[in-house]
This record gives sequence, C-alpha cells and structure tokens, in this order.
Amino acid sequence: MKNYKYIGLFLMSLGLVSCDVNNELDEIEAEMIEEVALNTNGLDFSSYVSVGASFTSGYTDGALFIAAQESSFPNILAGKFGTDFTQPLMNDNIGGMSYGTFEALPPRLYFNGAGPARLDAIPTTQLGDVISGSFNNMGIPGAKSFHLGVPGYGALNPYFGRMASSPGATVLGDALAQSPTFFTLSEIGGNDVLGYATSGGAGVDQTGNYNPATYGGNDITDPNVFAQVFSDMTAALTANGAKGVVANVPYVTSLSYFTTVPYNPVPLDAATSGALNAQLLGPVIQILTALGEPDRMSLLEESSTNKLLIKDEDLVDFSAQISGALQGAGIPAAQAGLIGALYGQARHATADDLIVLVTSGVIGTTTATVPAPFNTQGVTYPLADQWVLTTVEQAKVKTATDAYNVTIEAVAASNPNVALVDFKALMTEATVGVQFDEYVMNTSLVMGGLVSLDGVHLTGRGYALMANKILAAMDAEFGSNFTTATGGLAKAGDYTTNYSPSLR
Repeated sequence: MKNYKYIGLFLMSLGLVSCDVNNELDEIEAEMIEEVALNTNGLDFSSYVSVGASFTSGYTDGALFIAAQESSFPNILAGKFGTDFTQPLMNDNIGGMSYGTFEALPPRLYFNGAGPARLDAIPTTQLGDVISGSFNNMGIPGAKSFHLGVPGYGALNPYFGRMASSPGATVLGDALAQSPTFFTLSEIGGNDVLGYATSGGAGVDQTGNYNPATYGGNDITDPNVFAQVFSDMTAALTANGAKGVVANVPYVTSLSYFTTVPYNPVPLDAATSGALNAQLLGPVIQILTALGEPDRMSLLEESSTNKLLIKDEDLVDFSAQISGALQGAGIPAAQAGLIGALYGQARHATADDLIVLVTSGVIGTTTATVPAPFNTQGVTYPLADQWVLTTVEQAKVKTATDAYNVTIEAVAASNPNVALVDFKALMTEATVGVQFDEYVMNTSLVMGGLVSLDGVHLTGRGYALMANKILAAMDAEFGSNFTTATGGLAKAGDYTTNYSPSLR
C-alpha cells in the first residue's frame, strides 16, 4: 500500500503543477537521416563463391541446419552484394544426418534452461543422398586446408559428399568451375589445429612432415604444407582477375570450448578430503617431494574449488619410484603398483591448463578400470590427456596458428586482388567484449552471444558480425563504402543467438 500512496502523491503533485504550465508544446520535427547510396567501386559480384569450412557453411550449435545456413556469413554478404547465392541446404532445422533409421550425425543443440542439450529429434537429411546443382557456398564442415584439393573428398566428408559435382570432384575444383568474380576464403587453417586442441592434444604435431596423407584426424598440419596449399588456392581463385577476401586464423583456445570448465571445480567435505589425504595423496606427495617434485600435487580441502587431478604426459614418469617407495613402507605390491601407475605422471591442474568443454560430463564419474577409492575421475583418478590441453600443448597450437597467419598475411599483402580481414583480432577482442550495434558480445558459453552452444562455432549474430568485418575490409582495400552506405551492413537485431527447440 505504501507504494500506491507514494504514486498517488506523485500524481497529485503533477496535477498541482500542471495548472501553472503551458501544455501546448511546439511540434518537434523528425530528424532527417540522409540516404547514402552504395558504391561498390567496380567490384563484380555476379558470381560470388565462398570457400571454407564450418564457419563458411553456417554451422552452429553443433550441427548444420537450414536456419543456420540462412544466417551464414556468405549468405549475409550475398544479400548485401545483391547477388543470387545458392547453398546446399539441409532437409530440416533438426541438423545432423541419418543413415536409414540410424543416427549418423547428431541433431543440433538447444538451451534447456540449464545448459546445452541435444534436440530430441531424428534428422531427416540422409547420409549418402546427393543434391544436384552448383553451389556458391563451398563451406565444408570438418575440412582442413589440404582437404580442399583432394579428389574424391566427398567419400570422406558427408557434407561435401552430398553436394559434390561428381564422385571424383574436389572442393576447390567445384568452386573454380563457377568462374567466380568475387570470393571469400575463410577459416582455412582453423581445422588444421582445432582437432588437436579439442582432443586435448591427443593428436600429433606434424611439423616437419610434408606428407598429409600420413596425418591422423587430430594432428596439426605442417606450416609448410599449409603455406603451399593456401598460396595455390589463392592464386587459382584470382587467376582470372577475381577479387576476394581472406581471413586469418584466430587462436582457437580463446573459444568457450576451452574456457568454460574451470580447473578447480571439485567440491569436497571435510571427511572426504581428510580421508583421501591420509590414504592416498599424503603418502604420494611425500614421495614426490623426496624426488624433488613437491608441487605436482597438493592436499585436498573442505572446499568447492579443489583442483582437478590430471595426467600430464610431458612430466617425468615416477611410476616405478612411487611403487617402490610404497612397497618399502609395507603397502602390498599390487596396490603399490596401481598407485604408482596412476600417479607417476599425475599433477593437479593450474589456471594455465584448459579443460575442454565435454570434460564437464566426466568429472566426478567413476571408472570401472580400477577399484574405489582410486576411481573418481578428476579427483583420485587422473583425467586422461584427451580432457585437458596443457600449456605445452597450447604452445603447439599457437606456434602453428602463428605460422599459418604469416602465410595468409603475406599472400594478401602480395596480391592486389586480395583483402585481409583480421578475424584473429576480432576473436581476441571478444574475449573481453566486442560492440555490435546495441549489444556487447563475448566468447562466454550460452550468454556471450557470439559463440554458439557447441563452444566453437558462432551464433547467427556472430556470423553477421563476421560479415560486417569482411565488408569493412573490402572498403579499406577496394574503395567500396558498405560501412557508410544506407543498409550496407548487417544489423545485430536481425540475427538470433538462440534457436528454439520447437524449430524443426
């Protein structure tokens, strides 16, 4: 009632005052906004072709689906160019693919109120079905740089398989067959390090190996292989005078896939932490201290922020020393051997380690490979290499990325038909926050607005921002005026950051 009383008094005061004022206000003229015509400065968009990987395709929320493809940055660009643009649209907004009645690729993610969850639906796009036509959007999810020139790559990649012009086609060949007058060449090099990073460094750094046919799926591509492939692709795309934009490679470790799960998320009460310290960690820490490694592990606490226990394959392996010391203290040989094997290369995580997103579903679960109390993952059972990207592994990703970017920037600088968009700088800025119209977007999962629910790919609004950065690079290099022309840029409010689960 107090609120109503105060509101009434306020209204009464307005009434009293209104008797003494002139209520006839002068009409306010609407502000006239001058129309600025688009000037493309001679750029020819009659055949625009985009070449790239998942970002180019519009992949988001862990899948490819129609609404996402319609918000792909190349489709946004084509709208600003005023040109026709064909895309290999999926069959639905579910995402994923089926093989008969079996799920071959999972459907998209949605936000269930607590976090990302898979849509409970069956994909209608069939693995192995081929759609006819030539497609301006040659973005192939999962493609590495050297894949784009591999004949028959459609047999290895289901996304290219459904759109390839023939069983022996190459991605680049199908792009060139459209005689592009303008092109974008984006995120080439991203997948060359991404698989290694998302697998927690479980792959191999192939620097020095010039034969990509011998690479594994999670390996880092040799920078010289990348340099040859990227240079050749750019030369082929500009050979007939076409102009285009190339994008450099961001540090993938800045994405929310690597920054969401903390290094210290383990909650323990006093009784549990005390028992584990006495039975396990205390004796092992004493042995490691005697071996000159007192900081590998620390005692657990009554806290919600205990650090994760991880296996670090770059550490000296003290399995034999730990086992021998425990046997000398009277521990049975089998148990001493188990403890030595578990903790010989174990340490507690630090703030410099990156815990990959999917690890959140593993922490605190038990493994059947060893008995209790050694079997709680991240607490008494060290997390395996695939769940953590250590500083040594991060350095390998950064070194390769920097080398790729040296090539990309050199190619762009040496070719007057090529503009460079600094996607790396954009993503670095976004770790703090980047302004896009009335929104401030960052790389936080779910709420950041830039990165989709899979933690790697962008949202529709994120792709719109990427399109605008490309248009700005074109203005700077080719003298167009998209950034100042009326309607020349994409508007943030026209693109979503979250697709409804009812969208099918």
